[in-house]
Amino acid sequence: MEAPAALLEALEAAVPAEGDSDEAEGEALLDALGEREGPDEVALERYALPFMPRLSLQPRPYQREALRCWLAHGGRGVVVLPTGAGKTVVAYMALEQVPVRTLIVVPTIDLLHQWRAGLVERAGVPSGQVGLVGGGQQKPEAITVMTFDSAAMPRRSLAGYGLLIVDEVHHLPAPTYRAIAAKAEAPWRLGLSATPERIDGGHTQLVELIGPEVYRRLPAELARSGHIAQYRERRIFVDLTPEERYRYDALMAEYRWYLAGQRSRLLRGGAAGGTFFEQLIQRSAHDPAARQALQAHHQARMIALNATGKIERVAALLEQHRDEHVLIFSEYNAMVHAISRRLALPAITYRTEPAERRLILERFRAGRYTKLATGRVLNEGVDVPDANVAIVVSGSAASREYIQRLGRVLRPKPREAVLYELVSRGTTEARAARARRPRAA
Repeated sequence: MEAPAALLEALEAAVPAEGDSDEAEGEALLDALGEREGPDEVALERYALPFMPRLSLQPRPYQREALRCWLAHGGRGVVVLPTGAGKTVVAYMALEQVPVRTLIVVPTIDLLHQWRAGLVERAGVPSGQVGLVGGGQQKPEAITVMTFDSAAMPRRSLAGYGLLIVDEVHHLPAPTYRAIAAKAEAPWRLGLSATPERIDGGHTQLVELIGPEVYRRLPAELARSGHIAQYRERRIFVDLTPEERYRYDALMAEYRWYLAGQRSRLLRGGAAGGTFFEQLIQRSAHDPAARQALQAHHQARMIALNATGKIERVAALLEQHRDEHVLIFSEYNAMVHAISRRLALPAITYRTEPAERRLILERFRAGRYTKLATGRVLNEGVDVPDANVAIVVSGSAASREYIQRLGRVLRPKPREAVLYELVSRGTTEARAARARRPRAA
């Protein structure tokens, strides 16, 4: 739904510059929308809330700018902001400016409750008007927060909402979740993410599902303006032990020997579609030698990612940052548990019971714990207490994962934040580390 030029002019005047009151801002925009004939006025009346949301906070300039861009695109589109930069505030502002029945879709149970608390405490929504669906909750209201899994259920009706807000919107193009956008009738749509790009290219479908990317700010930009912490990134190379090096080299030799003999076939297959590595995976389904080569590659990668020397380097970094809050990330839970045991640290993985996880995070937030080891489970969808230091013991080649972990130390603070990457020297891990670090992060 594109906004005509007359509406854009009204919206530009209705969303004032920094310093104007929130109350005047809200009234001005409602007047601008209310004076216009046509679908927007009809939609506002059709989906109108029985109350008026009112922010209890002062948005930052870039949050106001993000909202202005979203409105200028007809109230449809994706806003990209780093973790810790306040993406949810943009959603609260959208709700205040377009006060209609709203469906908010989130990926995890933790976010279900975080959003409810934020809507009540920061967006001025009466507690009785916020409903939850998912995690055993089944109570929709004027403002409903729902998990992706619940929203995607075949018999789940998503009608009756004028505004659709999708948190961590990069999940939406997944085959399981695309139907959510189709079932929702909402004329206004807002997607939020720090990392919308998908390895499978599915993010291009967001234009149809939610709208185009309307606003983006990188961590370095917001750090320079003081809205998130100043930070530095440091890559530290770790040597394999002699035993690890021997085993790694032997496995990679086995893998490369197969490639040398089959390269021409794989290249011909790649010309027909799919990457070189994808062709190898497909071939492994019927070729035992290809399957063995892939297994050799995987085992070599595990040696690099989980090198024993990394634990000693983590211990040295923890000593260096003895008085600071430190988050330690690993791609695999086996390494998380190894670090936890060797260094006597609390740990959280996907297998950690919810009550135990909440207790550990509360103690980390209160300062009773200052060091915490974890895997992918804290990458997104969990309100992780702020830390000064992040140590990535191992990670995938995905930029999303890197940005999410960097974001865990970027909340505004007087001290500089730092992210360390531990990389096994002379292995393919170095190439993955280069690939995952965004050029302009």
